[in-house]
Amino acid sequence: MGREFYRSEMLLGSDAMQKLHESHVAVVGLGGVGSFAAEALARAGVGVLTLVDNDTISETNLNRQLVALHSTLGRSKAEVMGERILDINPNISLYIIKERYCAASRENFFSERFSYIIDAIDLVTDKLDLINSAKNFGVPIISALGTGNKFDASRLVITDISKTRDCSFAKVIRKELRTRGVLHHTILYSPELPKKAVSEEAPPPGRRSIPGSLIWVPASAGLMLAGHVVMSLAGIEANTNA
Repeated sequence: MGREFYRSEMLLGSDAMQKLHESHVAVVGLGGVGSFAAEALARAGVGVLTLVDNDTISETNLNRQLVALHSTLGRSKAEVMGERILDINPNISLYIIKERYCAASRENFFSERFSYIIDAIDLVTDKLDLINSAKNFGVPIISALGTGNKFDASRLVITDISKTRDCSFAKVIRKELRTRGVLHHTILYSPELPKKAVSEEAPPPGRRSIPGSLIWVPASAGLMLAGHVVMSLAGIEANTNA
């Protein structure tokens, strides 16, 4: 392992860095949250990454997504994220999946053996399938539950889904997971009440509305998710109390 991870090794130790080097983490969804999570994992020394996103970069992504530049408009989010990560660590093992995760792609996705999954999916149906499938396959997973229409990144917390409050998205996920027999699941969310966003655009298929977003909230969420995963893989207990 080269000098690029020396500052991390100073705090985590060589054994932990070796564990990270041998770990395979999937980031599903590379928007405002997922893009920051993926880059943080690469900079932390995770040895194998799978990046999953079927979307392309648009102008409305420029305010918050790490992959979004005027030079990358129209390109695949997964491809651009992969290029950034290889420029950070050319020795990383990288798998790019330019598809939407859904029930139809489940079997192919889980043919890989993951050490951890970061779920940064927006669509409820796909998120539920990913969570439930990860539980069935015995793969650790953490989910982001919406950072849209929020102002205060300091309200973000990693906790169990059973402890969430004042979040309609968390309520839906909690209820649907319960019907699937899943009572506990680690998530990142904010109890901050969402602000009303004014949009002149029609929401895309599967969405009831388009949320507003401020860079520091999804970016903070992505970094927190990556930190939780890194600490877990390194064998250092993370604080998940709300």
